[in-house]
Amino acid sequence: MPKLTFSLDEATVRTLRQAAERSRKPQSLIVREAIAQYAEREETLSREERDRLLEVLCSIRQRPATRPASAVRGELQEIRRSRRTGWSRPVR
Repeated sequence: MPKLTFSLDEATVRTLRQAAERSRKPQSLIVREAIAQYAEREETLSREERDRLLEVLCSIRQRPATRPASAVRGELQEIRRSRRTGWSRPVR
């Protein structure tokens, strides 16, 4: 496991030591768990981001189609067929 060196302010060090003592876990484990929780939170969208993405999707759905539905169905059938055959390209 790699070792890292970084600086923390006194209040953070105190909080880390108290958390480690309370939970009877090594300080390094407390830091790893905190980073994992932070990363998990960062992966979820905020309400503003979700609303913006929904607006984009709604605007896309309102646009007129650029191809006939039969062409789209044909392309989807070809994709499904290629997945069943292990992604090999059809010989033309």
